[in-house]
Amino acid sequence: MARILCAVTGSIAAYKAAEVVSRLVQLGHEVHVVMTRAATELVRPRTFSALSRRPVHSDLWDPMEAYTEHVSLAELPDVAVIAPATANILGKLAHGIADEIVSTTMLAVTAPVLVAPAMNVHMYRNPVVQENIRKLTSLGYRFLAPGEGYLACGDVGPGRMTEPAAIVAAVTGLLAEGRPGTRPPEGGEVCGG
Repeated sequence: MARILCAVTGSIAAYKAAEVVSRLVQLGHEVHVVMTRAATELVRPRTFSALSRRPVHSDLWDPMEAYTEHVSLAELPDVAVIAPATANILGKLAHGIADEIVSTTMLAVTAPVLVAPAMNVHMYRNPVVQENIRKLTSLGYRFLAPGEGYLACGDVGPGRMTEPAAIVAAVTGLLAEGRPGTRPPEGGEVCGG
């Protein structure tokens, strides 16, 4: 059993993150979820709390949480996953901006971080976003390239979040890297790092 931190950001693909969390829990992992405020507008924290069987953290300034909750969350995982990862979170992490619970927590994580981008094709292809991805890759973040196809906005092209099964396979692969004699599973090709 591993401890996994799942960060969910404000992309319509947030609904797929529920399946990622469910599959990881079914594999016996301890899963903790942090969400941006935008993500909570798309999928309620209660969904992730029910699937993970743990409280979900979505407000850095929640008076019910300890002031340093983001630090303790950042110190617990064996692997952290950002799925979906918006252009916004990529920009924040690439430039050290910590202004809400997900960016603040993820900037303090020292475990391997797997990133599954999800955004409009034009956003994804934007040179600034591509530069942020290159920068984060050079810093050790691992990226799962988005799929191509019909996007929520009606455009067609790259930007669809990698399917949950492939994300879970990539997490399993990252966990296996730390265990001698084990081999990462097929699927979920990981780039960078």
